[in-house]
This record gives sequence, C-alpha cells and structure tokens, in this order.
Amino acid sequence: MRTLAVVGGGAIGLAAAWRAAEAGWSVTVFDPAVGSGASWVAGGMLAPLSEGWPGEDLVLEFGAASLARWPDFAARLESTTGVSVFVAEETLTVALDGADAADLRTVAEWVGGRGHELEVLDRAGVRALEPALTRTVRAGLRAAAEPAIDNRLLLEALQNACGTAGVEVRAETVDAVGALPHDQIVLAAGAASSLLWPGLPVRPVKGEILRLRHRPGATPPPLRVIRARVHGRQVYLVPRADGIVVGATQYEAGYDTTVTVAGVRDLIADAEAVLPGIGEYELAEASAGSRPGTPDNLPLIGRLTDRIVTATGHGRNGMLAVPLTVDAVLSLLDGESLDDAKAADPHRFSTAHPPSLATSAGGVR
Repeated sequence: MRTLAVVGGGAIGLAAAWRAAEAGWSVTVFDPAVGSGASWVAGGMLAPLSEGWPGEDLVLEFGAASLARWPDFAARLESTTGVSVFVAEETLTVALDGADAADLRTVAEWVGGRGHELEVLDRAGVRALEPALTRTVRAGLRAAAEPAIDNRLLLEALQNACGTAGVEVRAETVDAVGALPHDQIVLAAGAASSLLWPGLPVRPVKGEILRLRHRPGATPPPLRVIRARVHGRQVYLVPRADGIVVGATQYEAGYDTTVTVAGVRDLIADAEAVLPGIGEYELAEASAGSRPGTPDNLPLIGRLTDRIVTATGHGRNGMLAVPLTVDAVLSLLDGESLDDAKAADPHRFSTAHPPSLATSAGGVR
C-alpha cells in the first residue's frame, strides 16, 4: 500500500488525510497539537464573492471554485460522521457611510460581471433582513450563495472521519519533511510551512477573534454572516449555536499569538457599531492565531519535489479553500493536476526552492 505523510493537523491537513485514506493510501498525520492553530481560531466564512475586488480575478475564481465544492464536501463529511458543519446560509455586507456604500456597488458590479449574483440593498432592505443591526446602516450587499461553517465542528468531524478511515495521528514535531520515509508527503503546516521549506513564500499574519455567548434577554444573534468596515477596519459577525464569533484583526506580527487589549477593544467597538445589542453578550473567549499569508492572497498548492506536495498559504480563506485544496492534492498524488487550482502553483514567485542539505537532515520528535 502506498504511504503518505501529512505534516500539519489543521483543517487542510486533516481533510487531505481523510480523503487520501479513503482513496487507498496508508496515511500518517504529524502534528504536536492536532486541530489547534489558525484552523481553531477562525470565523468560518465562505465568502469569496463578498470579498471580491476589481483586479483580483484569480482570487475570485479560486474562491468561487472551492465554494462550489462545499455542498458535496460537507454532505460527504456528514454521511461519514453525522455532523453538519453549516451555521448560516448567506452573507450580508453592510455599509455605514457613503464611501462604503459606493464600494458595495463596485463589488456587486464587478463580481456580477463575472457571472456571480450579488444583491444591493437599501437601508430598508437591510433592516428587513436583520432588524437588530444599527439604524445608521446606509446599504447592504446580499450574497445568498455564501454560507458559513463552524470551524470547530469541522475540525472535530474531520478528526472523526480520519479515525474511521484508519489515519494514524502522531503528536510529533517534524524537523525536516524530506527525512520522512513515506512514499509521498503533503506539507500543510500553515504559516510554519516556510520554516520546514525555506524559500516557500508564506508568512504568519496574526488575527484575533472573540467568541461571544448569547445571554437570556440579549439581542438574538444575526441569522446571516454580517460583514462591515468600521473606521477603516474590517469586522465580521458569524453566528454560532450559542452566540457569535467576532473577527478579525490583522497584523504583521510574526508568530506572536498574544491577544492584545487593543485588539479586543477594537473588535468589541466595531461589532457594537454594527450590532448595538452585542454589549449584553458574555465575552466567552478571546484568541489569536497565525494565518498563512502569501504575496498575492492565493494559496500554494503543488509539487515541490517528486515526493513532496505543499498545501498552504490560504490566508484568511482557509475554511473556504478546504474542498478545492483537497481535490487538488489528491490529483497531484495521482500524478495529475486540477485546472481550478493552477493559479495556486507554488513556483509562481520563483522562490519555492528545495531546502539545503543542512535543513533536510533530521526527522520527527
């Protein structure tokens, strides 16, 4: 039986391991803390259309292609584990001032011109959908095709699916991917991937989120994902069974995952500007993670050598990109390529070179 090592136990690594095991591979996942990291600290938005912007054609195409795969991926996971991961059916982006309202129209026109439907709403239309939002909302952009998932339910379901498929999980740190003895290796270590493969153009981008728990008598959580820009900062509110996830700050801060007072302050202030009743919620958790960013906001999916495939660099769209990334990885393991993932070629920056012999030595610990 062909052997596969997956380095990284986040959503991408676990999903690739599960599907590869189902396809007949003998799979081992290496991660000292499976299901932690950026995948644990996520909002779960699947919103490539709402985040579209003129000039980012490849980012839109990649995101839309992965979004189209989510229903089948989720159904397959639910049939295996009995877990449904969806928490919202659509996304509503709101504008609090005239400039933001103009931006919403720009997005709608540009995304619509590429075959995707977005609906521009006036103030009354927004409040008809989500009456608890602030009365100062100027306009909205409704994306009926953009749902959201519970990232932690996804991680739990993927770990269960891996167990069912016979995946071995080792709580070990890999020092050098090239030293692993497996027939094939998938490098899916998120922001840490560049530490294992020097020259890989991926970097840590810090993001903080809050988890707010609904209290009796407080304003109910929104039914949809709510996105907005407040004082130039992006903020999103994603419903959960017990409340809301609020995110996310974004800093170039290396591998620092300390939650800061300023980050919490800004998230609460921005969320309250959008949903005034949020002040009555319980602040249940504040956490931070390192998203794996790339120079052009597209991931890195492809072969580094004849044995090593990388699947990293998904930035703030890691949850969105899971289905397409997994399909692309499975194609690569079978000696083929997937057209929808061509834009994610890791060699497009001409810097993803093999590590030196010094960094190839070692193994796991």
